[in-house]
Amino acid sequence: MNPSTPLPPLTQIPAYLQTVADYEIEAQKHLSDMVWQYLQGGSMDEISVRDNLDQFKQIHLLPRMLKDLTQGNTTCELFGQHYPHPIFLAPIGHQQQFHPDAEAASALAAEVLGSNIILSTFTNTDLRSLKQDNPYKWFQLYWQGDREKSLALVKLAEQHNFKALVITVDSPHTGIRDRERRVFFHLPEGMQHPHTPAHIPLPELQAGEHPVFHGLMKIAPTWDDIAWIVQQTSLPVILKGIINPHDALLAIQQGVQGLIVSNHGGRVLDTCIPPLTALQLIKKVVPEDFPLLYDGGIRRGSDIFKAMALGASAVLVGRPYIYGLASAGALGVAHVLKILKEEFEITMALMGTATLNDISEEYIFHK
Repeated sequence: MNPSTPLPPLTQIPAYLQTVADYEIEAQKHLSDMVWQYLQGGSMDEISVRDNLDQFKQIHLLPRMLKDLTQGNTTCELFGQHYPHPIFLAPIGHQQQFHPDAEAASALAAEVLGSNIILSTFTNTDLRSLKQDNPYKWFQLYWQGDREKSLALVKLAEQHNFKALVITVDSPHTGIRDRERRVFFHLPEGMQHPHTPAHIPLPELQAGEHPVFHGLMKIAPTWDDIAWIVQQTSLPVILKGIINPHDALLAIQQGVQGLIVSNHGGRVLDTCIPPLTALQLIKKVVPEDFPLLYDGGIRRGSDIFKAMALGASAVLVGRPYIYGLASAGALGVAHVLKILKEEFEITMALMGTATLNDISEEYIFHK
């Protein structure tokens, strides 16, 4: 269990922190029990949370030997831009819960490690304060209940040199999170969210109206709204939380330029299909070069390799970098990214793959 008073963040990295799993153990020491349960928890029975981790165990690696790897590198290209490696920071809101420097620390670490950061709508750090000329930053939009409010955030992101727009579409309603309810989870009083209220205001219910279907679902985005946003912005629009191949095809019809295959870390709909399975289904129906990013359960460099082999163009990590943030701020996030990057590079070398383009299904064996 957590100490009754969480320890202050570390100011240097001790030798015992070698893996993401080590950071997970460390992070718990630096957070209150309420915040820890929020971070670790998922929806209902948390089957999807476990599945996201377990799915990687069902896939074995099938390496090739004696290849010439002297030209090896991890660079990838997305939407006409080069990224030094395919390990991106998933959008996670309210990061001040985990460290006083919040998203500013995550952004700094991401910049130093050449990692693309996707800043959440629910950031505690103003998007205008992220380094203007850092080329590796995207903005994540939670639909604001109407088009004008949503577009205002998109235009702000454009002005401040964000390179793409990620619209999260899989949580028009919060999942039922038993773990959070048991610890009476709440955000701190007075926590600043510079771009939106911590909770988007709900429509007033009339007599006889349903709190779910006439509440949050009434202001949730539809395909028409997505098509409209695509028309309004010069940024590539990427949908996060697409799981069904039918939706993948609909997204392409609306002009969406990429997808993040994700079940929201198991936090919204429990027993939702694992994203690694969804990635394989979606890969079969979209054009060969259509960008598919993968999100969910990555804890090792070998997991990154498996996701890339099954069709991912890049991967997002969520909880792992928050473990780093809670443990040691920017230093911890940077170290977690460094660990994953090195593990991935060594996996590539041992697999006989010099570049991301070499990584394919030929290198994996399904149990």
